[in-house]
Amino acid sequence: MPDLRFDGKVAVVTGAGHGLGRSHALLLAERGAKVVVNDLGGALDGSGASTGPAGEVADLIGKNGGEAVASADNVATPEGAQAVVQAAIDAFGRVDIVVNNAGILRDRSLGKMTVEEFDAVLAVHVRGSFLVTRAAFPHMKEQAYGRVVNTSSPAGLFGNFGQVNYSTAKMGLVGMTKSVAIEGARANIKANAIAPIAWTRMTESLFPAEFEDKLTPGRISPLVAFLAHESCEASGEVFSVGGGRVARVFVAEGPGWRTDDLTIEAIHDNWDAIMVEEPHLPTKLGEQATASMTAML
Repeated sequence: MPDLRFDGKVAVVTGAGHGLGRSHALLLAERGAKVVVNDLGGALDGSGASTGPAGEVADLIGKNGGEAVASADNVATPEGAQAVVQAAIDAFGRVDIVVNNAGILRDRSLGKMTVEEFDAVLAVHVRGSFLVTRAAFPHMKEQAYGRVVNTSSPAGLFGNFGQVNYSTAKMGLVGMTKSVAIEGARANIKANAIAPIAWTRMTESLFPAEFEDKLTPGRISPLVAFLAHESCEASGEVFSVGGGRVARVFVAEGPGWRTDDLTIEAIHDNWDAIMVEEPHLPTKLGEQATASMTAML
């Protein structure tokens, strides 16, 4: 098949100064997209700021024959998120794609984690993704086209020690993705999420050294680019991706057990039936509720 390209499309990629975001921005630009490269330029914990990382990636895109502008705005603030999207409008006249990739780490076990450490992580991952998407949404609705790709994580989907804040944020993005997909459907706005497994400055301490060449960001970005492409019809989905493997991740519900006399003891006695894994796959809240109402008939 012919190459899937993004000629005429404008993409905003947050957290694009390093790692995954950098890889996403470079691939989208290589395939013809005009790119706003956003990165606050801070440390892994969110401290500090620098225009360097975003500028370096934007310059590299230019040297490779593409078009890009740099943004060092803070996506965790309404003003910063609005400025990121406005940079796309000012430079290129539109915004078609938002890749929410910006994030920080403040890892600590639950008993030692401070409120500030919890809030800081949610501010960048969740609030930042919300604010940038909200700023881009009216433009996408007006042109009846848009693609949003959010960055979840296996830590969010399945949990991880020492990452209550990060896991909470990343699972929160799953719910956000599904709701944006529902709200954007009538305007041809698709929203999906990825749960990447990649060797980046955030994860390099988690994997043995021999996996560095197998878990490159370059093995994540093709999925992001596909989800951002006009030919992609999927929406409200989550995909695990890493090392060349892509898999759909879904929330399932078993058949359950029901009684008109629900008591603590009845739950205890029927726990095995409650725990049966014969998945029903609701894609919307109404479908999940329907299963509960049907059981009452």
